[in-house]
Amino acid sequence: CAVKAAQVLSEIAKNDEMKKPCIEADLVLTLIPLLESTDQEMLLHAGRAIGRICYDNRDLQEELVKVGVITSLVRILTDYAESEPLVHVDLLALCNLADLDTAKEALSKTKVAEQLVKQLRRAENHERLEIVFEVLQALAENDALKVQLVEAGVQEVLSEILLRLRGSSQAEDTCVVKAASDLIVSLLLGEVFFAKGCSNISQNVGTCITSKHMQLQRREQQLLLILQKNGKVGHSLHFKDRKVPVYGNCVRMVQLGVIHQLLDLLEKHVESGDISVQHAALSALRNLAIPVVNKVQMLEEGVAERIQALLRSEMPPVQFKLLGTLRMLADVQADAAEILGQDPMLLNRLVQWCNANEHTGVRGEANRLLASILRHNRSQEVVKAIQEAQGVKHLVSMTTSEHAAMQNEALNALAIASAIDLETLEGTFKEAQLVQSLHKLLQDDNTSPEVKYNSMGLLCSLLNSGDLRQEIEEDKIKETLEQLCSHSNANVVKEAVTTLQVLRGET
Repeated sequence: CAVKAAQVLSEIAKNDEMKKPCIEADLVLTLIPLLESTDQEMLLHAGRAIGRICYDNRDLQEELVKVGVITSLVRILTDYAESEPLVHVDLLALCNLADLDTAKEALSKTKVAEQLVKQLRRAENHERLEIVFEVLQALAENDALKVQLVEAGVQEVLSEILLRLRGSSQAEDTCVVKAASDLIVSLLLGEVFFAKGCSNISQNVGTCITSKHMQLQRREQQLLLILQKNGKVGHSLHFKDRKVPVYGNCVRMVQLGVIHQLLDLLEKHVESGDISVQHAALSALRNLAIPVVNKVQMLEEGVAERIQALLRSEMPPVQFKLLGTLRMLADVQADAAEILGQDPMLLNRLVQWCNANEHTGVRGEANRLLASILRHNRSQEVVKAIQEAQGVKHLVSMTTSEHAAMQNEALNALAIASAIDLETLEGTFKEAQLVQSLHKLLQDDNTSPEVKYNSMGLLCSLLNSGDLRQEIEEDKIKETLEQLCSHSNANVVKEAVTTLQVLRGET
């Protein structure tokens, strides 16, 4: 009798006009205890009736959560996981409730994540996949549920789905691919995913970049950006009271050949195509070049040469990011600096960009790459090559940049180059009035202590040249150095004393 009554109510509730009388008669509260039944037919009709009466009624939905319906729904999903009609009704109910914060809180205290991952794995049709994804997407907004989903292995199932559908051009498959990659993006915004879930996704990033689906390509660019933003040098995430480095994702993706797939993608889009794809791929490429182990592998595989070929682009944003990637490759890598520093075509392009007044970002990055090549280089040939390309004068100008970081990069680069081959650089230094520029930096109260320190370090190198020593003496830098001996910064004082000793010939 009760089963029939529940069936009748579920049919009546299909009519929108009948929902109000059902609510006024408190039928929902009468039906809820029936969800504890072990009769599958009863569960089916009671679940349908409750779902239809409460559909699109937030107040009633909140009331359902309050009286404990979540526990019943998770129990049904657990106990009757292979009953297609019951699972369908249950998932629809969860879909209607999952947007509520109270429902998410209640669900976080259950094992719903395990059951949803099981249903995602066994789903055989697009309709079922769509419902499960909708529930998962809502739950992924809750940090506690993100943890549970990752611990339940959702990332493995998502990877399997992406691989299974990667070659399909059917509209329904494209929708599933979009839903899966959207869910990955949502999960990646949570720290725990980096601690436990990135391995499978990292392995399939390359596959998805080369996918036919533009939707998936765009989302994979998002994945790369999120992975890299959370995987920079020295960054670690907190997971269950311990620090977890996420640097391994960058290394893992380079090992899997993602770099070359990104470059293939860029070669297709560098002159035309989707700008958002270009920018995402370029940013990912630059960040992947940060780990030292990646630099070595990328150089060995000819990545620097491929990037240089892409520099044919006339698009300043593309040039800017490609130059940044080359700078990352040259950082702390003498071999890379030597290769780049002896490429006349690259050096000539860099010098041209150093004059690009209309594109300040490209100009700055070109100067920084020149400085990086000199700073990390130990070869006299590289110093001569940059001098012949007329790049040294731009580094002298860079010492007066408004950015202290760029000033220091230029000062250090010129100091190292001077130590390697001062004779080659002497004429340019005099012509560019380097000594006078350094004196102004030392005199200016607004100059940072680090810039003052590095300026004096460069002066010590210049004192090895007779002509430049004469300029230093004539410009009365000695008096400025004596004043700096009483500077508030201990490092500046120490360097001023040392420079004075070198100037006086005491060391």
